[in-house]
Amino acid sequence: MSTQDFNTQISVLSPTLKAFTRRFTNNREESQDLVQDTIMKALLYKDKFRDDTNLKGWLFTIMRNTFINNYRKNQRAKTSHDTTKELYFLNVADDHTFNLPDASFEYNDAWQKIDTVKEELLIPFKMHTSGYKYNEIADHLNIPIGTVKNRIFHARKEIQKALQGYS
Repeated sequence: MSTQDFNTQISVLSPTLKAFTRRFTNNREESQDLVQDTIMKALLYKDKFRDDTNLKGWLFTIMRNTFINNYRKNQRAKTSHDTTKELYFLNVADDHTFNLPDASFEYNDAWQKIDTVKEELLIPFKMHTSGYKYNEIADHLNIPIGTVKNRIFHARKEIQKALQGYS
């Protein structure tokens, strides 16, 4: 298929793509962005398209995958959208005590009890709670991944035991 035919068919299918976005979002701007991203990727990866393939299905697959990837990216970013007038929720002062835990006696006391756990268990546990993945901890500490999981499990159990009855 020539480039001109390919581009023409994509422009003919554009309204169908816009209608298909309703499966994913009711937001008009997100819908337009999704169509634009789909068309951009289709044009960018035209060389991956085979002539014996259904173009409409190929475009729908690109759109679905683009939506899923964007959704996952937004979930990882944990982005919150404030749709209130004057961005009310973004401008509210957040004075909850859990945002200032260093000033809390309970927080410091809990960490003192956590720090009583054996160091060989505590290091992998703290790394895991800091966001390291099991394989990263295993590589850093030069131990098998199963040992990392085991130590984190036992650290949790010891911490639960140390904090039991503490509230």
